[in-house]
Amino acid sequence: MVADLTDPAEAADAVAAASAALGPVTVLVNNAGMTSTAAPAPRLLTVACQHASGSIPREAARVASLPSLVLLLIFLACAAGIWVAGVKLADTTDVLSERLHLGSALGGVVVLAIATNLPEIAITASAALAKQLDVAVGNILGGIAIQTVVLVVLDAAGVRPRKPLTYLAASLTLLLEGGLVVALLLVVVAATQLPSSLIVARVTPGALLIAVLWGVGLLLVRRAGQGLPWHEGGDAPGGQDKPRGHSKATKENRATKHGHSTARTATVFGVAALVTLVAGVLIERSGEELFGRLGMSGVVFGATVLAAATSLPELSTGLTSSRMGDYQLAIGDIFGGNAFLPVLFLLATVLSGQAVLPSAHASDIYLTALGGLLTVVYMAGLVFRPQRQRLRMGPDSLTVLVVYVLGIAGLVFVSG
Repeated sequence: MVADLTDPAEAADAVAAASAALGPVTVLVNNAGMTSTAAPAPRLLTVACQHASGSIPREAARVASLPSLVLLLIFLACAAGIWVAGVKLADTTDVLSERLHLGSALGGVVVLAIATNLPEIAITASAALAKQLDVAVGNILGGIAIQTVVLVVLDAAGVRPRKPLTYLAASLTLLLEGGLVVALLLVVVAATQLPSSLIVARVTPGALLIAVLWGVGLLLVRRAGQGLPWHEGGDAPGGQDKPRGHSKATKENRATKHGHSTARTATVFGVAALVTLVAGVLIERSGEELFGRLGMSGVVFGATVLAAATSLPELSTGLTSSRMGDYQLAIGDIFGGNAFLPVLFLLATVLSGQAVLPSAHASDIYLTALGGLLTVVYMAGLVFRPQRQRLRMGPDSLTVLVVYVLGIAGLVFVSG
């Protein structure tokens, strides 16, 4: 189809003809070598498409019109922003949690879970609103897998003395947290088999059940944290000397020593949260467009590149916890974050108005199984507590690393 895109009438006619032949325009890519949607041709074409279908957000059209180099710079800048802001967010959350005793009530635990998963929340919301559900699903399920792999790095680089991470952190509470992750992933698989027409008030029963099960799991984990009717309260002998969470108290003491008031800490928390939310939206939009140009599908992008970028804060905070000798907290934060991620299916369903899980593809179920398998490997490590290491890692971490690499290689074939 040939048209003079600097002529408003010809641009409108071209869009109308294309829409009549192929359906509404949902993605607009400027491939005319222009670097700005403010230029006459892309601007007029964007306006024409928006009038014709009403389905192209102005921001999406602008992102699609940017050169790949600019998109790459935006993606890297947002990844760095999420990393730095995410670490600040985690540190201030620990301080506020200690001072306000947020962990002592269920509501406070929910607030903490939301605060520590803001990058994933922002990305899921952005993808759902843009109807890029494959990116949202891939980021949720791929995030569970790659955040589990973060434990491999913690085992290799963050543990002192030189013993496997699971040997030092072994406890029944962590087993319960790992079991919660697996249970939620099983519900995810079950929910994919429900009919997509089973949706009421923008909520599906599968997504709702996941949220309820997560809440029940939180109650059980909190109860276990108060003590279990087992020897040493469910903690294995020879593990970490101090109780779980002692690193949070250490951070709070340091903040107090440096004169950081609660108001100042809350301000830093708010700024970090805002940066995280904005960067989360931009990294999803720019990354999806950039890697889509390279031929990467939405689910593979969300499960690998995007999930890796948003896991950087967990890597930094996990290394801090393990180097402070709080090995149980290092694993507990990963399991806890992984347990929260499936709850975001409810957010994606509400925002998109579509039955996300019943519309899942084979690659989504594949990722669910991969995340569950990696979790089970570490649960076995917590039970058997291996003491031997290879390449500075326990056998469970080596197994997780190999399974993850093979799993991602298989994902490429599953996603086509």
